[in-house]
Amino acid sequence: MQDSEYQKRDGGAETIDHRDDNKSQERAIETGYLQPGMSLPLVVRPAASDVDLVLWSINNRQFIKAKLFEHGAILFRDFKVDSPDDFRRFVREVSGELIEYRERTSPRSEVGDRIYTATDYPADQGIFLHNENSYALTYPMKLFFFCDTPAEQGGETLIADCRKIFQCISPEIRDRFAQRKWMYVRNFGDGFGLDWQTVFQTADSIEVEQYCRRAGVDCEWKDADRLRTRQVRPAVARHPQTGEMVWFNHATFFHVSTLEPAMREILLDEFEEEDLPNNTFYGDGSRFEPSVLDEVRRAYLNEIVPVVWQNGDIVMLDNMLVAHGRAPFIGARKILFAMTEPFTREDI
Repeated sequence: MQDSEYQKRDGGAETIDHRDDNKSQERAIETGYLQPGMSLPLVVRPAASDVDLVLWSINNRQFIKAKLFEHGAILFRDFKVDSPDDFRRFVREVSGELIEYRERTSPRSEVGDRIYTATDYPADQGIFLHNENSYALTYPMKLFFFCDTPAEQGGETLIADCRKIFQCISPEIRDRFAQRKWMYVRNFGDGFGLDWQTVFQTADSIEVEQYCRRAGVDCEWKDADRLRTRQVRPAVARHPQTGEMVWFNHATFFHVSTLEPAMREILLDEFEEEDLPNNTFYGDGSRFEPSVLDEVRRAYLNEIVPVVWQNGDIVMLDNMLVAHGRAPFIGARKILFAMTEPFTREDI
């Protein structure tokens, strides 16, 4: 996204000046948007060349918190963030300790203590919009992405407001999902996807069973060290701080019909639907109507805002307010990822 595409707020910059505790230097930012008429994401830029993002964030946590609840996503651009260590310091100061990637569903590489690469899918594949770990009993409330290397072409991170997605879906379908919930079924050990040792970060089957009991996941051992898990989760939620209703689930993301046609054909030639590496159903195990999933997918796609990466960009998301995905790309691309603020559904 070129600077000319950056829209300053209300036709002019909103400049917010702050001083550090020692009043040794003025700290200033400007806020605006990437696209006219859209408030997602809020873009925060330094109004002076010497603004230190970490120091500024320490003194302005309440400002960041309030703006994140309002917009759902903040893009910090043009600050001097040059390394994963800079990224990690920022995340810790803004949101506390980073959390481990558990109940894994996508391949990622850990590049530092709880700093991961974004999903390592092939460059020619897009990633559909989703909320991180929405299938888990405990999930992160805050997500952070850092652009170490932008793609030569494509590779935008796609974001969408889950409040608007909720409103775009017909009340009839929303009510159906609210009543019936959704079920996530995984099958491990058939040569597709991550193995259970990677997903649960252990090679001990007893530890897996104990984890599943704590996490509200049904597990069933099949022959030859193969495992099937099932978990039923709500499809809609009320944000614990803002009180807003959001569409918050992986029902569409993991359904076989959302896969690229070639991959879908390969998997359905190999497996029955209940034996697929990943698939979803209503909470009672019955199949979704194709027209329902089509409408939900359209609701996501209608709300997409692409973030075109620049070196040093940081995007902060409220994981319940905003879904994210990825466009295909060409060339090298390295986006780093971190999560904070674990939240357990029992608290909703």
